[in-house]
Amino acid sequence: MGNSFGHLFRVTTFGESHGGGVGVAIDGCPPRLEISAEEIQAELDRRKPGQSKISTPRKEADRCEIISGVFEGKTLGTPISIVVKNKDTRPQDYNEMAQKYRPSHADATYDAKYGIRNWQGGGRSSARETIGRVAAGAIAKKILHQAASIEIIGYVKRIKDLEANIDPSNVTLEQVESNIVRCPHAQFATKMIDLIEQIRDEGNSIGGVVECVARNVPKGLGMPVFDKLEADIAKGVMSLPASKGFEIGSGFGGTLLSGFEHNDEFFIDDNGEIRTVTNRSGGIQGGISNGENIIVRVAFKPTATIRKEQKTVTSEGEETILAGKGRHDPCVLPRAVPMVEAMIALVLCDHLLRYSGQCKVIR
Repeated sequence: MGNSFGHLFRVTTFGESHGGGVGVAIDGCPPRLEISAEEIQAELDRRKPGQSKISTPRKEADRCEIISGVFEGKTLGTPISIVVKNKDTRPQDYNEMAQKYRPSHADATYDAKYGIRNWQGGGRSSARETIGRVAAGAIAKKILHQAASIEIIGYVKRIKDLEANIDPSNVTLEQVESNIVRCPHAQFATKMIDLIEQIRDEGNSIGGVVECVARNVPKGLGMPVFDKLEADIAKGVMSLPASKGFEIGSGFGGTLLSGFEHNDEFFIDDNGEIRTVTNRSGGIQGGISNGENIIVRVAFKPTATIRKEQKTVTSEGEETILAGKGRHDPCVLPRAVPMVEAMIALVLCDHLLRYSGQCKVIR
């Protein structure tokens, strides 16, 4: 239960951090879409560990293998299965955590719910599970681009109290990928990297905010009442490990404005299209896309496993001390960028297919 996401474009992820491998099954992908393992791999390479000095030193190539649903380079319309084998596992690093709960991690809650857990690397609660999401997101991105020229670009906006001023309408993938922290503002990127290195050397961790923009989203995506587009996006990104906050458009800042100040006034553009002068709604009104850029922000907490000693308890109820071992990101933000993009792509792809089935058939 709880391992599947979506309606018409539905994904189910599987696997644990230090098990044999992880992956995803995708059901509902349209047939005849040209897709290759190399295209999926490009997204996985942005997510994989060991890619820079500010990420976990775990060395995984994360090579993906498509084992069903694709024939001669095209999707068949049948379920697609993608698998990534785990190679660089060190389960012995987690021996102490078999009994001791890591503060703010899922160890204690998994035990409380299931009465059993895979303590090696966090098992199913590890961010390694997101490999399946990113792989599926690569396919969703291609569908969106091919069907409606939709592009989705995420980037690091803030690390701790270092916040870059970035224009979502103009940011490019090349700018995002130009540095290891994935902040398209070069000066702030340097400061962010220095801060992450400092925190890492102290055996500690920090969090921040990923902002993501979806451009060229057509009007009409989203379903009333409980499947509003922003509600589904919120569920998608808030299901990511370490996510703790969600905003769209003006977000919490909008509460400081009056209705007159906040409302997005309408106008007719040169093509005769209804547009909004501003975009405080973040591209969605009444739960339905309005044709403007969809802009969301996701807050990620500091990584739970740190080398500093902390008070905790054992599974037997004894108070003790734990200094985390293993290989962990001092800041999850740079690797979270492709994860956020993937979840937004999955939601938009699902709603695009739902829109096509419900609305276009009578037009």
